[in-house]
Amino acid sequence: MAAAQEERFSRRKHDDRFPYQALSYCLDKAGIEASEIDHVGFYEKPFLKFERLLETYLTVSPVGIKQFYSSIPQWLGKKLHVPSKIRRALDGNYDSRIVFTEHHQSHAASAFFPSPFEQAAIFTVDGVGEWASSCIGVGDKNKISLMYQQNFPHSLGLLYAAFTAYCGFRVNSGEYKVMGLAPYGEPRFADLIIERVIDLREDGSFRMDMSYFDYCHANRMTSKKFNKLFGSDSRVPESEITQFYKDIAASIQKVVVEIILRCANNIHKMTGQKNLCMAGGVALNCVANGRILKETPFENVWVQPASNDSGGALGAAYYIWHQLLEKERVVDLCDSMNGSLLGPSFSSKECSLILDGAGAVYERIKNDIDRSKWIAEELSEGRVVGLFHGAMEFGPRALGARSILGDPRLSGMQSLINQKVKFRESFRPFAPAILKEHVDDFFDFEKDQESPYMLFVTRSLKDNLPAITHVDGSSRVQTVTKQRNGFFADIIRAFKEKTQCPTLINTSFNVRGEPIVCTPLDAWRCFMLTDIDALVVEDLVLKKENQYVGRPESNTHKEKKTPSQHELKWFGILLMPFFIALYFLFDIKFDSPRLGYSSLGAGGTISLCYLALPKYRSFIYRLWIGLFYPIGWMVSHLVMSLLYYLVFTPVGLLMRATGHDPLTRSFDSGMKSYWLERDAICELDKKRSLKQF
Repeated sequence: MAAAQEERFSRRKHDDRFPYQALSYCLDKAGIEASEIDHVGFYEKPFLKFERLLETYLTVSPVGIKQFYSSIPQWLGKKLHVPSKIRRALDGNYDSRIVFTEHHQSHAASAFFPSPFEQAAIFTVDGVGEWASSCIGVGDKNKISLMYQQNFPHSLGLLYAAFTAYCGFRVNSGEYKVMGLAPYGEPRFADLIIERVIDLREDGSFRMDMSYFDYCHANRMTSKKFNKLFGSDSRVPESEITQFYKDIAASIQKVVVEIILRCANNIHKMTGQKNLCMAGGVALNCVANGRILKETPFENVWVQPASNDSGGALGAAYYIWHQLLEKERVVDLCDSMNGSLLGPSFSSKECSLILDGAGAVYERIKNDIDRSKWIAEELSEGRVVGLFHGAMEFGPRALGARSILGDPRLSGMQSLINQKVKFRESFRPFAPAILKEHVDDFFDFEKDQESPYMLFVTRSLKDNLPAITHVDGSSRVQTVTKQRNGFFADIIRAFKEKTQCPTLINTSFNVRGEPIVCTPLDAWRCFMLTDIDALVVEDLVLKKENQYVGRPESNTHKEKKTPSQHELKWFGILLMPFFIALYFLFDIKFDSPRLGYSSLGAGGTISLCYLALPKYRSFIYRLWIGLFYPIGWMVSHLVMSLLYYLVFTPVGLLMRATGHDPLTRSFDSGMKSYWLERDAICELDKKRSLKQF
């Protein structure tokens, strides 16, 4: 019914803060109050994840102190207090149970339950959840069962992330750039990676030689040994991308595809299923997905469109509904994601009011067919069109609701959109959106093969679509139908009638560094700040040349570092008790009544000002923090240093001396497979005191 990511509302890309605005949207869409909620789910187990963090520090100490400084305060201060955050976000109106599913249970549920299959194998693969970095399971009707997993630090997602960082891109957001860069290089380092960096088995399981990686104990992904192996330091971000880094990208892409294909073949052999469902960040590697579809025994492959952690909330909800509450599952042969169009939508009246407030000049074309013909005319004349229509997409792909469109026949269109609209690297490819009934005429797909969420790469069969054909002749295809895509299908059909071409460039409606647009105002700002020629907002159409001179502020809002009402409340409550404690400390401990009474006087004055001058509470709070932060920083770092070197280090050294390594970092030639049985792991977890929240 509703699903959305916080980043779309906050305008902060990859926003990892508590999703207050997304939660509010979902409740509004459902038309319910917080008190009407039956169950709340969270997509992982924080205490089990914290346990993995502590065991990692035990394993790597005495190194790792800097990462210890940065992560432990965050966990103790925020990340372990999820229940209180949830209840506070619901204004204290929710007093029932909060369910914490495992990270990969959430991914698996999001992969299988909305899929178009009664039964299927399940493969989840990402960086890391609590301990698991990938899982194998089976879904049957309204139940899922996970059977095997691989554990941190051996992770396909982290392996790919390490090479992403080495190529000069941001971890957790630049992996798709490596995938796009790979076709420009030669995989000349692939054999070296398999021979030296990982120990790969026939079933796709592997271990990494952790001497090449630093992410367990430092705020960097790779080590100096890694640089020495490949003969160069990591690329400086935003610097020229030389052929060396193109070859590195090609090499890691080849290795990752090889691992995924081995895993898929092994999963088919283990489960005997003809269908495969996938989720997790690595499932967004659409090159690998296309190879699974073509080269493994699986007849059908379905990938969750919000495969990354944004889909974790969806999976947690499905897991509670089907797995725990045992509700019947009705399979939709088109899948149950409603085209992933689950975000906010705006009426024509709302859009016109917003655009009027922005000073936009527009015309209204009420009829959908007339409006689709208007857009097709603009596109056929080489113009770039921004499309804002219907409900916003859930997940990282624009699917025709918040899209930038272009003519795929024009050779210069790719570089034009990349450089003057998206402001991003020129090598980045664009996806073709094509009417499903024509997909086998233009791409190496079976007739009526579906790829509704842009998650499969295949070979292009035409040489006259340069703007959507990558340098290696491949394309990341989106198949479009009237049933799933509505008005977007009308646009492509109108473009086909005019040009005989049933496909368009479809890329996300945003610029580099910003989330996809959410509101009409976001769309207007992006339109005015780029070289987009025309904008369609529901039934309103705008041309750039008709707009007034002058540009709006950027879509990305600068965050004001102001304390929350919750922080101000507790600061006020604890203010006077702090000075009373100082009084007793000075008067009794140090026998200095004068200092004691002075502290009481200062406390009374500050507390009185705090109560009597509510407008200045934020100022008093920030002044206090500014004065005492250096003292707090020094004391906290001293305490953590003593804890790390006097507790963690001796225990960690003792563990290693007795042969205990929770991270299992060594290769084992005697093991045929590195997959771990989930039953054995769960039995071990029962003995862990921190397993349950």
